[in-house]
Amino acid sequence: MKQIITRFPPSPTGYLHVGGARTALFNWLYARHTKGRFVLRIEDTDIERSTQASVDAIFEALQWLGIDWDEGPYFQSKRFDVYKKYVQRLIDSGHAYYCTCTPEEIEAMRKRGMAAAGKPRYDGTCRNRKLGPSDGAVVRFKAPQTGNTVIQDVVKGNIVFQNTDIDDFIIQRSDGTPMYNLAVVVDDITMQVNTIIRGDDHVSNTPKQILLYKAFGADVPVFGHVPMVLGNDRARLSKRHGATSVTAYRDMGFLPEAFLNYLVRLGWSHGDQEFFTLDELIEKFSLENIGHSAGVFDMEKLMALNADHIKAAPPEKLTGKLIPFLKNLGIEAEKGPYLESIIKTLNARSKTLVEMAEKARFYFQDVIEYDEKAARKVLKPIAVEPLKELLARFADMDAFTEPLLEDAFRAVMAKTGLKLGKIAQPVRVALTGRTASPGIFEIIEIIGKKKVMTRLEKAIDFIEEKNRE
Repeated sequence: MKQIITRFPPSPTGYLHVGGARTALFNWLYARHTKGRFVLRIEDTDIERSTQASVDAIFEALQWLGIDWDEGPYFQSKRFDVYKKYVQRLIDSGHAYYCTCTPEEIEAMRKRGMAAAGKPRYDGTCRNRKLGPSDGAVVRFKAPQTGNTVIQDVVKGNIVFQNTDIDDFIIQRSDGTPMYNLAVVVDDITMQVNTIIRGDDHVSNTPKQILLYKAFGADVPVFGHVPMVLGNDRARLSKRHGATSVTAYRDMGFLPEAFLNYLVRLGWSHGDQEFFTLDELIEKFSLENIGHSAGVFDMEKLMALNADHIKAAPPEKLTGKLIPFLKNLGIEAEKGPYLESIIKTLNARSKTLVEMAEKARFYFQDVIEYDEKAARKVLKPIAVEPLKELLARFADMDAFTEPLLEDAFRAVMAKTGLKLGKIAQPVRVALTGRTASPGIFEIIEIIGKKKVMTRLEKAIDFIEEKNRE
């Protein structure tokens, strides 16, 4: 069996969007699953719209996702000489010809075609004129005028096109640059690509490309056209549905593993399983399980899946990912046991890394600002006695371990007659500024004796000062 070679060919006219990332993922997963090769090709023949900034953004997004490539990146803009040689091959073999029809003549033909058969088309005026190259001449492919062209699609099944519906399409512009269909076919032939998974918006191009493969005497690749990604209103996903740039999801605090997991489920399934590790995706991915209906992008489902991946990730794997989000809050943190212990208290409580960083803020602050509602509800005069009792007991403790902390709280409960909640909540607000947080004993153990005692003293001062007002 031939080695599977897939490719991802983005156009650098903007960022990498969700649909493009899913196409890259499907091709990458299939190459990895079959121990094949994955080619990255930049289709930058649109000189006016292609930018280096877009190229860099595509690389950045792929690298964040962990989608690496075995060959490339190739740039179409550097391959014009290759395309010209292949165009000449078609001319020499009688599969292509020069055309000097003017834009006005072409428009007239299109109108006549619409009037006669409801289809705008080139009428073949230059087809048999045996013209040579000249200023303003384009090169057209001589499409067959009878029979049909069949896409043997592994996702959609066979799709049949009547050749009478395919006119003699342009393969080289008058300035010598290649048209899209010619360039991609030449690239796929020379790069030995034999499996093409792409969005079904490309179906209309495929019969033309199949005709080109056959004209070159090349094997036709396996095609799989996958349904588009839609917004929750069933319209094609766009900016109005929210962020469509892959790196925007990175900046919103999503894990690349979770984003990949969600992307692959937009059009592929393996039984009822929703949560996949990357290794599982590589092991299980197949073309046969790509769905026939469009995937609907649901932000809530992505958020829930991201929360699952955060919860499942070892804390040491999250430290490097969390640090940039802490830095955005003005917090300088380092990898190591302290940050890992913080993550352990928050990974089951955070849907994104942005949320986790915000919830971790109190661990690093020198001064705790109390939530106004929390302070009004919890930091009352009745809390002063248990806070002072805890301070006294903490002062005599050499270590803050959970059993010792439990003993201290029980002793204060016995002395004051207060239930645990009446003691723990003032401590929680004193230490975090909020009424909701990780477990109180976990917090105390992580923050450490010095900071805990300072924060409790500040809370007592706050209550007593407020009481004097």
